[in-house]
Amino acid sequence: MTVRIPTSDGEFSGYLALPRKGPRPGLVVLQEIFGVTASMRKVCDFFASRQFTVLAPELFWRTNPGVELAETDYENARAIRSKTDDNKASDDAAAAIAFLRKHESCTGKVGVVGYCWGGFLSYLTAVRHKPDAAVGYYGVGIDKKLDLAKDLSCPLMLHYAGQDQYAGPDVAAKVRETFKDDHGVTVWEYPKAGHAFARPGGAHFEPASADLADMRSLSFLVEHLFGNRG
Repeated sequence: MTVRIPTSDGEFSGYLALPRKGPRPGLVVLQEIFGVTASMRKVCDFFASRQFTVLAPELFWRTNPGVELAETDYENARAIRSKTDDNKASDDAAAAIAFLRKHESCTGKVGVVGYCWGGFLSYLTAVRHKPDAAVGYYGVGIDKKLDLAKDLSCPLMLHYAGQDQYAGPDVAAKVRETFKDDHGVTVWEYPKAGHAFARPGGAHFEPASADLADMRSLSFLVEHLFGNRG
């Protein structure tokens, strides 16, 4: 279903997927540069089927509200993404977290999960705001913001693809070195996978790596969001 999320400078849409029974912990799913597409909604539905209350905020609402692009429309997606300030997008993620914390179907605990640009935004939200846990899939740009690592406020899990031309093993190594003394941070690598390996139905979908990453993410999120409730 579509909901409206209030912020200090307006309100914007989000896709809300509810678990069968509530209240349950919340998850904010942060989009790729193509918008809140069918594949992003499928991700939300997946996590909702695992008994999370899930919200995907529309992060292009200030310039291109409602936009949904095909993964082949990369140039237009990059152009739209370039018009969006990362800090404002992170603030919108925080607004989505606040929305879920107050929702009747949410326990009040809320994590963030992001993909590509959204993976970077998950990290940025974890160091600028206070989610209860954060997961990033092949986040592009995290290595450029490692000066903010000292501000990390929650457990963090990051997934990197061994054949990723945008954020490959060298980036994963840099991130791992930065957080080597932080036991709340886990960095996984998938040698046979490329960028966007976990995009449902995508051209670069790699099922074995995607399934493994998703199971690791679920275990991590259950541990930190459900706690002793199981």
